[in-house]
Amino acid sequence: MRRWHGLDEVPADWGRSVVTIGVFDGVHRGHQRIVGRAAELARERGLRSVVITFDPHPDEVVRPGTHPPLLASTARRIGLLEGLGTDAVVVVPFTLELSKVPPDEFVQSVLVDRLHAAHVIVGEDFRFGHKAKGDVALLRELGEKYDFTAEGMPLVADGDTISSTSIRARLEQGDVEGAAHALGRPHRVEGVVVRGHMRGRALGFPTANLETQPHTAIPSDGVYAGWLVGDSDRYPDFRWPAAISIGTNPTFEGGGERTVEAYALDRDDLDLYGEHMAVDFQARLRDTLKFDSVEALIEQMHRDAERTREITADAT
Repeated sequence: MRRWHGLDEVPADWGRSVVTIGVFDGVHRGHQRIVGRAAELARERGLRSVVITFDPHPDEVVRPGTHPPLLASTARRIGLLEGLGTDAVVVVPFTLELSKVPPDEFVQSVLVDRLHAAHVIVGEDFRFGHKAKGDVALLRELGEKYDFTAEGMPLVADGDTISSTSIRARLEQGDVEGAAHALGRPHRVEGVVVRGHMRGRALGFPTANLETQPHTAIPSDGVYAGWLVGDSDRYPDFRWPAAISIGTNPTFEGGGERTVEAYALDRDDLDLYGEHMAVDFQARLRDTLKFDSVEALIEQMHRDAERTREITADAT
């Protein structure tokens, strides 16, 4: 698959293509259906399929301070899109200038002149151009002018209407299982492993403390069963059952900043500091609790680890 960062990287001799456009945050099952349809249609017509996505999120540019929690990093999005069989992904830097481009000019400069679109597939609620004046109806009209066809598809999979907004809401409630159903896979949170207070190691449960990226969609405070996943050159294929804690460690005096920590079951041999890792969430175990003693906390951590072992064993 080809990856282009900006339209200037699209080869001048790029032939006609089937194009789909969107932020595709999370690349959830509704997105997968649209991108899959584009890839399938391209193969049928002997063309190539292209996905256009944007970075940063348009909301942050048009309405600063409204950046939604992201379900996937840009790199993660590209990797997920690649797995759907598309031939190329263009990550277009979303700027204030781009947001002011009229719909007709956007279609001509991006879809026609750069990507030579033969067919365009978007979500049925897709909007584009200055002040979001463009919609699917206008896209079809412009297609007649510029010699391409267009269609809007509902973000539906197996009868369920799916949106990134609803997935974020599920995560805010700690419903990682519901989020996983809509995504088609466990929700993932990435970050670099940094040194924390070392409390877990002192208690017999060494944890990887993730310094997450800004605007990451993090589930609500609590303890979860899932996996610690390698996402670096040193640990490229690492995936291990893990109990994941999100919160401020209220049992200890003064608490602390909100953290995402993962205890890889029965592993005390991992040297992860400075490594880019991730956690995948399988199920919520419990709320974050303040215990009367460290001993009570340790007993509960043993129960959390055992429950995690059972849940992840069933999921493999």
